[in-house]
Amino acid sequence: MTDLIDTTEMYLRTIFELEEEGVPVLRARIAERLGQSGPTVSETVARMERDGLLSVLPNRSLELSAEGRTRAVRVMRKHRLAERLLLDVIGLEFEYVHSEACRWEHVMSERVERKIVALLHQVSDSPYGNPIPGLAELGLPEQEVVRAGLAPLTALTGVEPCLVVVRRLGEPLQQDPVAMAHLTAAGIKPGERVSVTREDGGWRVARVGAAAAVTGDAAQNGAVRDVVGSVLITPASAPYVLVSMPR
Repeated sequence: MTDLIDTTEMYLRTIFELEEEGVPVLRARIAERLGQSGPTVSETVARMERDGLLSVLPNRSLELSAEGRTRAVRVMRKHRLAERLLLDVIGLEFEYVHSEACRWEHVMSERVERKIVALLHQVSDSPYGNPIPGLAELGLPEQEVVRAGLAPLTALTGVEPCLVVVRRLGEPLQQDPVAMAHLTAAGIKPGERVSVTREDGGWRVARVGAAAAVTGDAAQNGAVRDVVGSVLITPASAPYVLVSMPR
């Protein structure tokens, strides 16, 4: 896959993701997301700063320039449009959609983007519940990142079962096909109503007979592994499972 990766675009998309999730945009966070060393990230960030794509602020956080943000929005738009095409038209399995879109985002032209939009008709969010940015550039209504009314599973602290709607699955979680396969098997997808019960330091999430055991702090920060008919989220990665109360 490395021969299809544009390093600058990969960094721009990662910064955009961190901003969306409300995570401080620090070089350490980029290193964690991309699995790269600190010196490698610092070198790349310095180059991007020289190229006028971002600035390093006094508090060491990173801020995209106008040009950097424009490019970040475009690469994320291509990524999420590719995800929709791969899932909705091609029928690629849910757990492989994200990684395949990571290849497509670097080679897709705007002409192809417009064809995808025309093919899909109404498109606003990725399969993982994340809004597709920059649609106005393609003549569609712009989508805003709305976090109001959304909460991670960790916010559900009551002992009684709670009916919620899964809204978003975090980008880091999407990178783990095994995790996504288990979550899919348990019915944990954006738009699905699930019953959440707090028990034994975790959250039991059930839909149509499927269940998932989600461990405490890892409900907002973790990878997933199979545990005897359920799914256990562990602190191996850092996604959020965002939910809302049903209307």
